[in-house]
Amino acid sequence: MKRKLSEAQMWLVDYLRERHPHYKVETEYRFHPERKWRFDVAFLFIQGPGIGFEIEGGLYVKGAHVRGQHYESDMEKYNTAAAMGWKVWRFTPKQILNGTAKAFIERYL
Repeated sequence: MKRKLSEAQMWLVDYLRERHPHYKVETEYRFHPERKWRFDVAFLFIQGPGIGFEIEGGLYVKGAHVRGQHYESDMEKYNTAAAMGWKVWRFTPKQILNGTAKAFIERYL
């Protein structure tokens, strides 16, 4: 069962699907065959790995992702994804909703 999408996830998915309709966009995409690691949003290329988007919340409220052990496990996840050929792009919800992420995506995608 997939979790309810955040406003930032919904915006990102809608934007990617509208701007790049020939590519597949999935939420909560499990990219690793053994680990239960998932990308918040995945932009899948026709062949090979694509771009995994991570929406990093909790930065200003000292959420789990910015504390020691969880931060280290996220680093393992991102490094493994990169070693598998994925690009991993990380944004905060604020960056997605204020257009910063859109500008980055337009520039590099």
